[in-house]
Amino acid sequence: MQDIQTMMAQLRRPGLLIRAARIAAEGYRREAHLAALLGASVLPRHGAAVMKLWEREAELDGLRRNRSSMYVPSAHVEVLSAMIAEAQLLQAQAQ
Repeated sequence: MQDIQTMMAQLRRPGLLIRAARIAAEGYRREAHLAALLGASVLPRHGAAVMKLWEREAELDGLRRNRSSMYVPSAHVEVLSAMIAEAQLLQAQAQ
């Protein structure tokens, strides 16, 4: 299995979506955002959080690609921004 940094580097999404997520990641507050996204009172470690967010993002991307009426771009940005921030936190922790 690939490491998280490699997986993130290989993620291919529309540029506007990624730019919005990167901007949103700057204001990421783990306790508030991750708890809301995962619905958990006890937050997982950074790596586990990225993997859970990865699954949710894949679902959202599937909705986007299928042009589903259930697709909410702001939710996609929120999940992507959390993935980006958690991956950055994981990398900083490893250094």
